[in-house]
Amino acid sequence: MYESIIEKVKHTHRHLRQQALATMFDEFDIRIMKLDQTGRMMKYSKMAESPYSFFRGSAYLFYSDVSREWFPYHTAENRPTWVQGDLHLENFGAFKDENGDLVYDINDFDEGCLGSYLYDLLRMSASIALAGKELGLDEHERIEAIEAYAQAYYRQIRKFTEREENPSRLQFSEDNTDGSIRKLLRKLGKREPHKFMLSVTAGGRDRRFIRSEELVEVEPGTRRALLAAWEEYIAVLGRERELKPNFFRIKDMAVKKGSGTASIGLDRYYLLIEGGGAADAMDDVVLEVKEARVPVPAYFLPYREEFWREFGHQGRRVAATQQAMHHEADPFLGYLTFGGKQYYIRERSPYKKKLKLSDLEGKQDFLEALEIMGRITAKAHARADADVENGVLAYHSEDEIAEAMGEKSSVFARDLALWAVSYARQTEADYQLFLDWVQKGAPAAGEIPLPGER
Repeated sequence: MYESIIEKVKHTHRHLRQQALATMFDEFDIRIMKLDQTGRMMKYSKMAESPYSFFRGSAYLFYSDVSREWFPYHTAENRPTWVQGDLHLENFGAFKDENGDLVYDINDFDEGCLGSYLYDLLRMSASIALAGKELGLDEHERIEAIEAYAQAYYRQIRKFTEREENPSRLQFSEDNTDGSIRKLLRKLGKREPHKFMLSVTAGGRDRRFIRSEELVEVEPGTRRALLAAWEEYIAVLGRERELKPNFFRIKDMAVKKGSGTASIGLDRYYLLIEGGGAADAMDDVVLEVKEARVPVPAYFLPYREEFWREFGHQGRRVAATQQAMHHEADPFLGYLTFGGKQYYIRERSPYKKKLKLSDLEGKQDFLEALEIMGRITAKAHARADADVENGVLAYHSEDEIAEAMGEKSSVFARDLALWAVSYARQTEADYQLFLDWVQKGAPAAGEIPLPGER
């Protein structure tokens, strides 16, 4: 008798959570992202690969959960900082900065906005717990890994508050990194500078994109609209850079297919611009024009009128986030509007590569990478107040964060780790509910390969 009552309670618990998940997917994927059946199939296929993949593709579920939880380490509501918004292990990577230096840093700012620093740490910590399990770490080792990340963050924030180091000058290169991150930077440094250009374009002075499954022709109407909007981008960038008049002449454009889980459904284009005008056109520049929408955290975090008044254009918001959180921002970073949609623009750098889980060589290498990632996260949060004169932040972020974290780094790190391991278990349970939802007839369910069917 008692067993049947308990089973009813468990069933109801699972049913209510699954309904909450389904409602969340329908609201964001259909109403907000406007994904058609094909788009949902692509997204849910990626999410079905593992609990970690599911976590990466369901940021809205994460924010719905954590924004309703009480945490003792939040900064005051009127003392937010710029947050990356979707921080996880694979949103760090290597690339060349504005000065031409190969660095390792955060490389995705689509979900950036103002909020408590703690949301970035919570999301990152949960990703460590999930990825750690994929790497074969037991629970104790996953807690150790999260604590390593959190302690590194804590120590770096303290160095900034004590003015021992300047967040605007700290960067991570081959000279001050170890393990897999250093190997990644060293390997990238040996990459041929024109390798990417030659892989996506052909021709001499009249170089053009090579059409493929990933790069397809732009419709005439879209081409005209993009060309008309191009002056908006040049006007913004032209105030800051002295370049040859022909530098930004568009030589070719293509629709870019294929994207990360969270970016499915967003329009993306590659533009080939003249650059310096060399005879072989190898100094041409490939720019990516990517659709920007309201960041997921904004639907759950406190509304800030002054922020949205300043950054209502979503392309400008993404560009501003990167400029605020990066030591040296992409020199081509900008934004424009066409076809009723807002976009941001960045260089598609030939020197860009992320560190994959498969690149990590054991537990110690993982811990060393997390140490660097913790310091990078602290740098990004502390760097975000560098443009105080613009009126977005009128205080030092690191001071507010240090006060919120408290005096005991070990307690802060342990609390974060225990929460993250617990939330990872919830994510694993949600993943099973998601797979069950798909099997029961979620949109495009029949076409989504589930684990074991691949």
